Amino acid sequence: MRLPCEVEVRSCHLPTLGLKSRGKGVRAVVSLCQAPGRNELQPEARTESDSRACLLVSTMKDRQGTSYKLRENIEQLFTKFVDEGKATVRLKEPPVDICLSKANPGNLKTLLSAMRLAHRGCDVNTPLSTLKPVKTSEFEKYKTKMVITSKKDYPLSKNFPYFLEHLQASYCSLARVDMRMLCLKNLTKLDLSHNCIKKLPATIGDLTHLQELNLNDNQLETFSVPLCTSTLQKSLHSLDLSKNKIKALPVQFCQFRELTNLNLNDNELIHLPFKIGQLTNLRFLSAARNKLRNLPSEFRMLSLEHLDLFGNTFEKPEVIPIIKLQVPLTLLESCEQAVLFYRIPYGPDIIPYHLCQDLDTAKTCVCGRFCLQSFIQGTTTMNLHSVAHTVVLVDSMGRTEAPVVSYFCSLTCFVKSSDVLN
Repeated sequence: MRLPCEVEVRSCHLPTLGLKSRGKGVRAVVSLCQAPGRNELQPEARTESDSRACLLVSTMKDRQGTSYKLRENIEQLFTKFVDEGKATVRLKEPPVDICLSKANPGNLKTLLSAMRLAHRGCDVNTPLSTLKPVKTSEFEKYKTKMVITSKKDYPLSKNFPYFLEHLQASYCSLARVDMRMLCLKNLTKLDLSHNCIKKLPATIGDLTHLQELNLNDNQLETFSVPLCTSTLQKSLHSLDLSKNKIKALPVQFCQFRELTNLNLNDNELIHLPFKIGQLTNLRFLSAARNKLRNLPSEFRMLSLEHLDLFGNTFEKPEVIPIIKLQVPLTLLESCEQAVLFYRIPYGPDIIPYHLCQDLDTAKTCVCGRFCLQSFIQGTTTMNLHSVAHTVVLVDSMGRTEAPVVSYFCSLTCFVKSSDVLN
């Protein structure tokens, strides 16, 4: 049997010498093979010892591979993370640790089970490979990076290599995301830039290891809520949505808490999600050449290294605030504030959908309280250097200020903050 994975072979003597391993594996094919007999020309003359199984580790640089004896030679098997495709085989002779990672968990368990039997000298209940060099084509099936930059090179009749971690398919005239890509569970980087994609399937959220998603220069008009609430909110670090036709992002977009790099350049955005302050790990934000009129109040909570808002149609701050206070508060407003304040779970299966929308779009007063239908809205100017180390000029006049909308739950909060608004 053969198992594609990443392998690092490190000496057990390194710690005693005060040395550390480089800690990075290489792509390899690990095989459970039939050990060679003493007399390959006379198979009938082989003894019991001649038929023992061995472990063969082959890489692209060493396709012949290195074999390791297994019978009574395994000191310990470390299998705590076998469900993550990781395990370590510690051998007695030579004294090395064979560290396996990025393997198929099911196949890895089968290999480890067979290795235990081989260690005890029992019959291995799986077919054994022969000690032959692994073909280059074998490694092709296990490649981890694939770059396609033209329509003629796009694979139509064969599947993508299952173990891909980085896939780029640009300039391929794709009108939608190829569903075969969604089967690549090891993907960490997906680049679909310079295509004609109009809509993203929510099943992209099933790519649980995806860290970088590039959708630059497509024809997207929306970004769906199911995608925002998928497992990507825990894995996605970089998102490029530049050069599309997106007019608005849902409030749930701010659940991408691990985002560090967000590119929204050259879209049709009128406003940013008002809960953008929840993107606490965001460091690089570009939203140049959109139609932004102002920034949400939570924009002040960001801590950026680089900010680019050049070429937007920012409006001058309103001198007179918009007052929509309700005194006393309605029963509905009081209940909604209580749900948010006490963090009571809610959903369309519990309360009507329109109430869920109200709760999702609740505004936050400068005092920390929530505002729904009753609030005062004021606009002030903010120097963007207060939230970013490096700021691209907002316009050709050299300004670095932008209008920010603030909300107040009461006249008291508004008066206390009047020095900010003036």
